[in-house]
Order: sequence, then C-alpha cells, then structure tokens
Amino acid sequence: MKLRTSLAATGAMTALAVALPSLGFAQDAEAPAAVDNAFIFNTLLFLIGGFLVFWMAAGFAMLEAGLVRSKNVTTQLTKNIALFSLASIMFWLIGYKLMYPGDGGWLIEGYLGPLFSPYPVNVEPDLATGYSVASDFFFQLMFCATTASIVSGTLAERIKLWPFLIFVIVLTGIIYPIEASWQWGGGWLSEAGFSDFAGSTLVHAAGGFAALAGAIILGPRIGKYAKDGRVVPMPGSNLALATLGTFILWMGWFGFNGGSELALGAEASANNVSIIFANTNMAAAAGAVAALILTQILYKKVDLTMVLNGALAGLVSITAGPLDPSLFGSLWIGAIGGVIVVFAVPALDRMKIDDVVGAIPVHLIAGFWGTMVVPVYTDGASFGRQLLGFIAIGAFVFIASLVLWLILKMLGGIRVSEEAEINGLDTSELGMEAYPEFSRG
Repeated sequence: MKLRTSLAATGAMTALAVALPSLGFAQDAEAPAAVDNAFIFNTLLFLIGGFLVFWMAAGFAMLEAGLVRSKNVTTQLTKNIALFSLASIMFWLIGYKLMYPGDGGWLIEGYLGPLFSPYPVNVEPDLATGYSVASDFFFQLMFCATTASIVSGTLAERIKLWPFLIFVIVLTGIIYPIEASWQWGGGWLSEAGFSDFAGSTLVHAAGGFAALAGAIILGPRIGKYAKDGRVVPMPGSNLALATLGTFILWMGWFGFNGGSELALGAEASANNVSIIFANTNMAAAAGAVAALILTQILYKKVDLTMVLNGALAGLVSITAGPLDPSLFGSLWIGAIGGVIVVFAVPALDRMKIDDVVGAIPVHLIAGFWGTMVVPVYTDGASFGRQLLGFIAIGAFVFIASLVLWLILKMLGGIRVSEEAEINGLDTSELGMEAYPEFSRG
C-alpha cells in the first residue's frame, strides 16, 4: 500500500540505528553528520520506479499508434503527450493534496480531501518521513497519468481532441485522486481492509471504467458492426509499433509494481522488490503464452494482438498482489489474465462496445481478476473486502465519468463528424498525417 505511516516508521528506525555509532562523538565538532541510508535508498526507489512508469507513457503511445489505422496515428500520439502533460499539472494543482490530505484535513472525513492546495516539493528533507516528498510526488503522479492513458486507446478514431482533454483534466485532477485516497491516502477502504498493492483496481480498473463509460456514450466506429451482426475487422497500422509499445509497458511495469514496495532502505525491502520483479515478469510471460496457445486452438492461427494484450493482462492481474505469490502462483494468475483477454474482446464486440485497443478487457476485467485473487496468497485479505473495494471504486469512477461524458456531449459534442471520421482524425483534427507519403488505411 502507498501509506506513509509504515515508511515513516522504517525511516525513523533506520535513522536511529545509523546515528547511534556517532553518539560518542557528540562533543567533537569535527565529527561528520550521520547519513540516513534508508532515506536515500527509499527516495532512489521512488525516482527509479517513477521514471520507469513514466516510460510506460511511451509504451501506451506506441501501442495505440500501432493499433489504430494510419489515418489516426498522429491524433493518438498528440493525445498521449497532451494527457501526460495535463495530468502533471492537475495532479500538482489539485490531485496530490486530494489523494494525500495529510495535515490539511478532510472536507469529508475519509472521502474527500482539500481542494486547490498545490503541494510544495522544494522543501528541506524531513528524515522522519523516510523519503523525499518530491520523489513521492513524482512517483504518485505517474500512476495518475497512467489511469488517463488507459482511456485514450479505447476511444480512438472517433473522439474529438479537446473534449477528451477536458475529461483528462477532471479525471486526473479530481476523479482518480479521490478514489485512490480511499485506499492509498488512508481513507475508508484502507480502514476496511481492502488490499491493492500497486493498483489493479485503483489505477487499471479505474481507467477501464472511465473508458467503458466513454465508449458507451461515444458509440462504435462507423462500419465496425455490420447490420447482419458481423464484426468488421479494422486492422491496426503498425504491429511493429504495437509490439514495441508492449515491451516498453512490460519494462515500465517493474517500476510500477516494484516501486510500490515504497522502501529500499533495509535488506527485507530490497528482497521484496526483487521478488516483485520476478513475479511481475512471470505473470506477463504466462499471460502472453496463454493467449498464444488459446488463439491457436480457437482460431487455428496465432493472433499477435491477443498475445500482446495477453501479456498486459498478465501484468494487470499480478499488480494487486505482486509480493506474496510464488513464481508458480504468479504464472497461473497471469495465465488466467491472458485467457480473460481472448474471451473478453469478442464478448465486448457482441455487446457492440467498440474498444479499439482492448483496454477494457486488459485493464478492467483483468483488474477485477487480479483484485479478487489477492486473498489466495495474502494473509488478512478477504474476498468480501476485495469485492467491496472493487465495486465502490468501479461505481464511483464509472458514474462520475458517465456524467462527465454526458455533460461534454451536451455542451459541444464529443464525436467528430461522419466525414471527419471517414477521412481520419489526423487531417480533420490536426491537419497533419503520421505517414504522409503513403495512402491512408
């Protein structure tokens, strides 16, 4: 959990242990100041984990650029860099203080922290916290931005740029910080015993619920579903980019899960981070292999896009509890995530919910699976409390997102015109193409 109390205690204890040998030299003015190694290593973990998760932004951009048609690639790239930039500003302006109200108190105890309280990070180090506040802000921001990235791919190829960015502002500034505070900010779900180590529900399912609400209001792409009920394939423009994006996300996930240990200043913490890395990798590999085998069995040919999403679903599945399972446990948890994707993608199509990149199966449905399997290996977790947390967060994010999408639709519309969609959003929204020398797909 991303709760500060355990870190502060660890930092304080380590600082005392480091300082003890120097007490005998208290009268010696020349004695060097004690070095708080826990503070240094905890901060380093936050920074390394943070920039690994930042690299996931590139992964999402490449994955989406590869899975949309060539006439929409530039728009997806624009959305991804814009959403990350907006998330950075909004999380500082509103989100961080909402998520971690601290001494600022709560407007509604345990549910909603103070609004519009930009958090200062250029402060002197407080060794009692166990980490630099700037490193914590940086690390937590990356999770906030990841939630918005999940929404982008689902709604590709038919949504207007600016309404989408307005949604991102509200999602990253208000919606995500509120629901995340319920668990990682010491709110009511944390007190109830809900367990989500690195965000299968708080980040991935939340992003999936926001995407689902948008997909319902937005509707499917033109021509995606034929009148006779057939699903019309709309292949992506560049599977090489999509594969590169998956590998980047896989790499970034080591920071996502490993950094969520929140400590590296003691032998036990370093060992935990190592276990998390190994389990995270195993789950991803198992998800990819499960999708590989299952698509061969079902379709008589391997589907690369399913294999890519199988790996991502394996990663999402292990995120709620990456420390406690054995490697075999991580294998079967991740493998079921890969199976989920293979069946969930066509199931969504049967419901005529158009998810361009498969983000809802990967992040929402596999996020549910990952959340619910936690009690199998984690002492103190229960299936009832896990279900309570998932339902509470899912209902809040879905309803808030649905209302926001409806408001945006009423105010100015969220979908491009039929002509713009057929011609491609790159020319209609931006006036530039990713591949100008080639004919549009």
